[in-house]
Amino acid sequence: MTTDQPAADDTREPQPPSIPKRAMTDAEFNMTMAHFYRGEVSRSNTWRTRLDATTNWAVVTTGAALTFVFGTVDHSPAVILILTWLVLLFLFIEARRYRYYELWSSRVRLLETNHFAPQLSAGSVEQPGWAERLVESLHHPRFPITLLEAVGRRYRRNYAPLFLVLAASWIVKLAIHPSAATSWDTFLARAAIGPMHGGIVIAIGVVFNGLLIALGVFTVGLRESEGEVFGEAPKGVKRLGARVAAATREALEVDLASIRPPWPTGRKHLVFIFSDKIQEISQPLLGELHRGVTLIKGTGMFSGEEHGILLCVVAGRQVTRLKQIVYKNDAKAFVVVTGAQDVRGEGFRPLEA
Repeated sequence: MTTDQPAADDTREPQPPSIPKRAMTDAEFNMTMAHFYRGEVSRSNTWRTRLDATTNWAVVTTGAALTFVFGTVDHSPAVILILTWLVLLFLFIEARRYRYYELWSSRVRLLETNHFAPQLSAGSVEQPGWAERLVESLHHPRFPITLLEAVGRRYRRNYAPLFLVLAASWIVKLAIHPSAATSWDTFLARAAIGPMHGGIVIAIGVVFNGLLIALGVFTVGLRESEGEVFGEAPKGVKRLGARVAAATREALEVDLASIRPPWPTGRKHLVFIFSDKIQEISQPLLGELHRGVTLIKGTGMFSGEEHGILLCVVAGRQVTRLKQIVYKNDAKAFVVVTGAQDVRGEGFRPLEA
């Protein structure tokens, strides 16, 4: 007599019943994507909050420790050195959290730029293969950036000023407590930690901060982040000068390369501004810089769309302000600045000269 019972040695696990798949309607698909988007935003916000918490730990600990060190002349400056290593630990913790934040926020950006943007504007173009990238991330989640780049990025964004404050505070503490240091030997003696000579301690501090600065500079452009909002740091930078400029721009949110001496310069510059916001840009150029502006109509060969081109000649000291005006009114404008060998006419050298 036969039965349908499995054999005693059959160790196969029962398989769950498969759910039949069916095509979703447009309404169902959009609702699914909306809920998925809300979930990814919630995840990224959670890790964003954790990032802020780590930074708060570092700032509060630094403030409390410095208050203690400078509270009386008897407190040892070695506390600042111990605090420096503690802040370094906070930096690594935040870098690990930042990688998780970048994972979820990169998915959010994929949805925003390739699903929602094309629905809001017919001119938005989807990135090829974005859905496949999203599916791959769902099946096999991987961090978009390495730990090394995460450490460098968080250092530039938040921790570089903290380490600078700690280094400066340590030097000030040695210089003024218990009394003003009147000689280099006195300063070295105060820098000593137990049997370790003060010169060795200073050398270690220089190397430590130098390595951090090098990390912040040379991790610029290793891989482009997709989740967090960044400035106009160049992509794929290779030259040292470009890396330093990008690092300072990200850390200070100031383009140091654009800072010019306040004194006037005799060199003139010819500027071409390609933008769709002609009126918003031309009016400040006319009213604030007091320079003539000429509008030229041009057609982009790739898009076939007509764009405005502003032609303007400015003095060298006005180039920085011109860039600020353009960027404020149209962050996507294309600007070409070139030197002008000779400019004659109203506002410049007379024609008969």
